[in-house]
Amino acid sequence: MILLAVFGSPVSHSRSPEIHHSFARQCALKVDYRAIEARPETFPRLVEEFAARGGRGCNVTVPLKHQAWKLAQKSSDSSSRARAANTLLFKTQKDWFADNTDGRGLVRDLVSNLDHQLGGSRVCIIGAGGAVAGILGDLLAQGPASIVIANRTLERAERLCESFADLACKSVLGHDTNSTNSPLTDLKAISLQALQTQDPFDLVINATSLGHHGKHPGLPPSLFHADSLCYDLNYGAVAAPLRNFCLEAEIRYQDGLGMLVEQAALSFELWTGRMPDTEPVLKQL
Repeated sequence: MILLAVFGSPVSHSRSPEIHHSFARQCALKVDYRAIEARPETFPRLVEEFAARGGRGCNVTVPLKHQAWKLAQKSSDSSSRARAANTLLFKTQKDWFADNTDGRGLVRDLVSNLDHQLGGSRVCIIGAGGAVAGILGDLLAQGPASIVIANRTLERAERLCESFADLACKSVLGHDTNSTNSPLTDLKAISLQALQTQDPFDLVINATSLGHHGKHPGLPPSLFHADSLCYDLNYGAVAAPLRNFCLEAEIRYQDGLGMLVEQAALSFELWTGRMPDTEPVLKQL
């Protein structure tokens, strides 16, 4: 039996147990995946107890991702850059590996499931919190022409751009900046008010938590052209405000359920060595 879990607060609504048990049936593996309620003050003790009981690994949701990264002895580049982990692998009781599969999960959903190509595109991200730090590196690796981060607090968006500036100067193939094959990405920060003056984007990503309060970012329609996609990192009831706004404005919209499944598949592969087929699980959900 492979013992897995997701830690978070709140976590009772999580669809991760359903997703991972579906992966397990598909791969003919015996998996016990449970949801464990944990607050910042209880998380270190609870996750250590879980690892001591023979846990193979776990997922971590807000507000515990930064703690999870700090608890691990080793971490992937994506996790280190984001200073956050959504996945822990317990190699031994004292040897933990932290990863962040959110960005790769988002790219897989956009490119493979939605056939939305990122190379050479114009991307706008609304928000500059931990969720953006978790996806920005993988978006840059796809070689978009530009990424604009719009945030209420401009300084926070600027710090995020500074942290990832080196990746904006590398191509998908990893050539140095002097190579003629290096598609450089124009990465910059703007205030939310400055969105009114921007040309349309190919992709607009909502990475705010406004949906939890029944609100949406109030995006100006001028941000979108006929083929633009508005992608919400939220899913379920939390995504309803922006979804309804886009429906009324006739803007193409997609919630983050596909990203949830794709990032889960990458975590499952890390723990088991098996990459499940996400298509039937997405249809099931």
